[in-house]
Amino acid sequence: MTAIDSAALRKAFGAFPTGVTVVTTVSETGDPVGFTANSFTSVSLDPPMLLVCPGRHMNSFAAFAACERFAVSVLAEGQEDVSNTFARFEGDRFAAARWQPDAAGVPLIEGAAAQFSCRTREIVEAGDHIILLGEIDGFHHSGGRGLGFVQGRYFSLGLEQAAAEAPFHGRRTYAGAIITAGDAVYLMQTPAGWAVPRIQLDPTASVRTALGDWFAADGVPVDLGRTYSVYDGDRGEHFTFFLGTALTGATAGSGTFVPLGDIAGLAFATPAERSMMDRFVTETRTRSFGFYVGDSVTGYVHKMDGDDGTTR
Repeated sequence: MTAIDSAALRKAFGAFPTGVTVVTTVSETGDPVGFTANSFTSVSLDPPMLLVCPGRHMNSFAAFAACERFAVSVLAEGQEDVSNTFARFEGDRFAAARWQPDAAGVPLIEGAAAQFSCRTREIVEAGDHIILLGEIDGFHHSGGRGLGFVQGRYFSLGLEQAAAEAPFHGRRTYAGAIITAGDAVYLMQTPAGWAVPRIQLDPTASVRTALGDWFAADGVPVDLGRTYSVYDGDRGEHFTFFLGTALTGATAGSGTFVPLGDIAGLAFATPAERSMMDRFVTETRTRSFGFYVGDSVTGYVHKMDGDDGTTR
C-alpha cells in the first residue's frame, strides 16, 4: 500500500467547505471543556441524531471519550473569534466567550446559529479520532447563517465576506461598528454631526483586528459581531459597518453612549448613517436584523430569513 502524505491529505480534505462548530461537555470534575470542530454531521431525523469527531491529540479528549452528554453550537457569521478561541486559546476558553448552560448544565455558545443538546448514544473508535454519536433531545435555531470554513480560511454566505473584504483599488476604505451597551449606542460627535465610529483602513489591514484594536485604544473594548452594512459612498469610498457590544469595563472614550430612544432626534453627519441608524433602531425593536449591501442611496437589506427588501 502506498504511503499517504498526511499534509497533502489534510489539504485535500480542506477543499470541502464545512460549517464551524464548538463542541462542549462537562468533565468528571465538573469543569466545562470544549473545542472547535468542522467534523460535524447530521445523521438522522428519526431518531434525531448527529455526530462529531474529537481528536485524541486534544487535552480534553478524555472528557469527551467518557461523556454521557455533550452539546454542539454551530457558530454564526461573525463568530470567527469564538472559533479561534476554542481552537487555539490555551487559557480559560469559557471566560473568553459568552455561553449559557443547557438544561443538563452543558455549555452552549451564545449567538450561535444553531445549538444542539445531546445524549451520548455511541462512541466508535476511528484511528486518531473517535466518532461521538449523539441523540438530540433539545435544540435551538436562531435563523441566522452559519460561519463557513474552507481551504484554511473562514467564509460567510450571502456576500458578507466578499463585501467586507472588497478590493481597495486605490480608493479610501473605512470600517466602523455600531456598538451597544444595554439600551445605548456608542456614537461620536463631529463638526458635520453625529457619526458611527469608524477608521480608515490600510490595504494590508485585517478589518476586524484593526477595528477591534482601535476601539480598545479608545477605552471601549468590544466584541465585534456580524457585518451589518456595506456600501459605496458618493465620493467613491467603501464602507463596512459591523454590529458589536461593549465589553465589561468600557468607558465613554472619545464618544458618547446615546440611548436608543434619542437616536431619532440626532443630526447625523451623512444621510447614509442616518438611514443605517434608523434601520438599526427599528431592527433592535423587532429583533430581526438584516445585512445591507448597496451604495449610499439605494441597495438591499438581506434578511436573515431570506426575505429581502429594498431600503434607502
